Amino acid sequence: MNNFSKLGFILATLGSSIGLGHIWRFPYMAGTSGGGAFVLLFVVITFVIGVSMLIAEMVMGNQAKTNVQDAYKNLDASKGQKWEYVGFTVIGGPLILTFYCVILGWVLYYLFYVSFDLPQTLESSNKMFENLVEQNMLIQILAFFAVVASTGYFVSRGVKSGIESLNFVLMPLLFIIFIGLLVYAMTLDSFGKGWEFMFHVDFTKIDSKVLVDALGQVFFSLSIGAGTLITYAASTEKNQNLFTSAMWVVIPGILISLIAGVMIFTFVFEYNAEPSAGPGLIFVTLPLVFAKMGLAGNIICVLFMIGLAFAGISSTVSLLEPAVKWLEDKTSLNRFKAAWILSFLIFIVGVVLIFSLNPEYTKFLSIYGKNLFDWADWLSANIIMTLGGLASCVFVGWGIKKEKLRSFTEHFLKGVSFDLWLFSLRFLAPVTVIVILLHKLLESL
Repeated sequence: MNNFSKLGFILATLGSSIGLGHIWRFPYMAGTSGGGAFVLLFVVITFVIGVSMLIAEMVMGNQAKTNVQDAYKNLDASKGQKWEYVGFTVIGGPLILTFYCVILGWVLYYLFYVSFDLPQTLESSNKMFENLVEQNMLIQILAFFAVVASTGYFVSRGVKSGIESLNFVLMPLLFIIFIGLLVYAMTLDSFGKGWEFMFHVDFTKIDSKVLVDALGQVFFSLSIGAGTLITYAASTEKNQNLFTSAMWVVIPGILISLIAGVMIFTFVFEYNAEPSAGPGLIFVTLPLVFAKMGLAGNIICVLFMIGLAFAGISSTVSLLEPAVKWLEDKTSLNRFKAAWILSFLIFIVGVVLIFSLNPEYTKFLSIYGKNLFDWADWLSANIIMTLGGLASCVFVGWGIKKEKLRSFTEHFLKGVSFDLWLFSLRFLAPVTVIVILLHKLLESL
């Protein structure tokens, strides 16, 4: 069988979680949500709730050995066997890719162009980003095509030759690049400020917004709900120690988030930029900061964008795999055809989303005042992935009989550890997901 090795599974799963969420989203969320208070909540919630959900989806895949829909079907002991309909969440991956690959295309543009012509003022930096997103349609489409084609290529090559081989190269290089940038940041006078911003906890800053933001970041950063973990775990050895695998995914993921945060905020404070710059932190604030470093800034910008690109492509591959696996199992298509057909469809939809960002076309490509790019982002992250994560933890926690579940996990969870995991899965995790879902729905009204 075309299965992952033990290390390959860990690296592939790590690659699925370490994406733009850890390096792009985490720092700007920390910057706008209380700094150290947000970081503390994120770490605690990851270990208390995130790990239990991570293991639940891994258990499903490891036992069922099939695609997401059939995993629910094969493990469903109820009479009606309605759980297989949860398999619709496999559409979440391709939907996310329609806009995620666009953002990754922006990273490529900054890597190959902006890194060598950094903006010198905040106004020019804002203008550069706005021109790319709203005007330079051809450049966006070409960069988007490069990302989608790369994703399709690696997935079409299979679990062993494509996904595992890719992550064997990218994950070590990613850590080398970011550790190197962290070492450089440690030589700057503002390293202490960056460290304090990330790790000094002011409990007065913890409110409902910071709590929900931290809950959402945990969900976003672990690839829960997209079918990736179920699909990847289906290609592992039976009875693998999934707790150990989960720890090898969670701990390095947290480390890369913290490294990225400390490094970025050191640069931000060193050159008197604004830490709460929001999503524009990476594409507006940092290029301006790098410009103030002179030639070193150009080099650092290149390395940073390479690291971001590495993290992104490992995630795009993981988002495409569940749908490809589903098409392989459910149709006469082989992996090669399934990967490229889906990649073509993602490209077509993504081009439409790119046009929806252009002021000339926004009015034709908007629904209720929100352009199609923002709708794709909102629906996939807030609805499909959230419902997928809720379904998986409820199904494993309540839909599989306790004794059967115990037999699935007895080689790595025993006694109290099993009971704690099941309690988290049955009560803490569903409540967490429902809180996130309700908050996002109310926020959008």
